[in-house]
Amino acid sequence: MAACCSSNADTGRFFSRFAGLYRLRFRLLGFEKTQRHLIEGMQSAGFVGAELLEVGCGAGHLHQRLLEDGAARAFGVDLSETMLGLAQGQASARGLEQRTAYRLGDFVQIADEIPPADVTILDKVVCCYPDWQALVDTTLSKTRRVYALTYPRDRSATRAGVWLLRGGLRAFGCCYQPYLHDPQKIQTCILEHGFRRTFSAVTSSWMTEVYRRVAAAPT
Repeated sequence: MAACCSSNADTGRFFSRFAGLYRLRFRLLGFEKTQRHLIEGMQSAGFVGAELLEVGCGAGHLHQRLLEDGAARAFGVDLSETMLGLAQGQASARGLEQRTAYRLGDFVQIADEIPPADVTILDKVVCCYPDWQALVDTTLSKTRRVYALTYPRDRSATRAGVWLLRGGLRAFGCCYQPYLHDPQKIQTCILEHGFRRTFSAVTSSWMTEVYRRVAAAPT
């Protein structure tokens, strides 16, 4: 766990450094294609009136859009204090401060303090976490109804891209490292928790999936 904690601290610092660029990119370009896929999949699964949990919420654009489209409340968790500051400021500017709550930290470590939700969202989060099994198991245990996530496809081009990115980050003295986990194992884990896939979409590098709970989680 100590190595995992160290890696997650590096992740938080990395995304804090680039928070301003992320805000500018969204202002100029809006949602990424994968995020539009997430919205489409959650619209199909249903989120109106739902309580949302977004793990790795970043600046909050995604769950705040869902709140404006009919979700009831949202709880965001992130490793980056700077990103959470942006999310809170944006929630206030959009009149959503009474319907949002935020928590800084590693979700796996603080999960007992986080309330369950109808819909859980992980947008490009699994690839930032060294222990995918712990992250997926823990987030699924907090999910009543819908589980939505985007993570990398296991393709030769993606593997090469991750390898180059890891090498480049090390060369610049950055300790943050991305991960390419086995999609089949992730999918099997979700299904074993009593979910069924209802939506799937891909880009050249990413896969977006939405699941609905059809059975109680195994004990």
